[in-house]
Amino acid sequence: MIGTFTFVMGSWCKLLRRIGQCESFSKGYCDAESEASDDRSGRPEFLVLTYKESILKALPAGSTFDPLMTLYLIDTTKPEEIKRARKSGVVYAVKLYPAGATPNSQDGVTDLFGRCLPVLEEMVEPEMPLLVHKEVTNHDVDIFDREKVFIDTILRPLIERLPRLKVVMEHITTSEAVKFVESCREGYVAATVTPQHLLLSRNSLFQGGLQPHNFCFPILKRETHRQAIVSAVTSGSRRFFLGTDSAPHEKRTKECPCGCAGIYNSPVALSLYAKVFEEAPLISWRLLQASTVMGFLGMKQRLLLERIHGWCHSPSLLVI
Repeated sequence: MIGTFTFVMGSWCKLLRRIGQCESFSKGYCDAESEASDDRSGRPEFLVLTYKESILKALPAGSTFDPLMTLYLIDTTKPEEIKRARKSGVVYAVKLYPAGATPNSQDGVTDLFGRCLPVLEEMVEPEMPLLVHKEVTNHDVDIFDREKVFIDTILRPLIERLPRLKVVMEHITTSEAVKFVESCREGYVAATVTPQHLLLSRNSLFQGGLQPHNFCFPILKRETHRQAIVSAVTSGSRRFFLGTDSAPHEKRTKECPCGCAGIYNSPVALSLYAKVFEEAPLISWRLLQASTVMGFLGMKQRLLLERIHGWCHSPSLLVI
């Protein structure tokens, strides 16, 4: 089993949080300071190795889970950190969260085309993917339109400026996102899809009363958008693959006046995806194939298949 874990980029980190306190099963966070450090052990690539080791130590004996580490882009990230991270051999991508877009993203990006542009330019040549939470955070923008506005005002201009930058739109929710991915050059822009956005529409938030366990970011959208996403992922296109965005929270933090966003789906994710594909052609299961997902991350398929050998009987994986 393979999953991605996010590590906050920065020159120094105070303390790695316990895995059980992570905002999501798919993400690991630590606090970051802006001060630089001459100590190599304070560099992100070395801290990532430490964090990966802490994950592996927490696994039960005999587990085949292999965390693929990613870095969390912030305004103070330097291009040199990308070079060193790539050479580390354990970092496969960089995560972009606009500041405030999701829980625990307060340290995210505020100046993508200014302070972060040199970092993005550095990512082009080694083909290090940028994994994007694609929503604007301007409160003047309707919450159901934030994905579309992000595409029009940030993502499209970014692709036009850096056409060879590999980008994954994380957890798409709209027909506009589907159309955008399909309009881009194949092999450079792709998208992940969660089980909840394939199976639920925004009606699921309110049917029978307010349903806090169906509340997540990106927010659920209209039924027409859900159908567009289902059509895209069951078409056999290699531009779309799964990403669970599984986010566990305590019951008391979900069922309260100001509940947390996030749906915990890891235990049943594969079953939920299978439900979507029940009536789809078999070729559509390329959504789950190792070559589709990890090829985009630049991993050799042979290495990947060795890593997941014993976890399942077919070359498929769950990308978290």
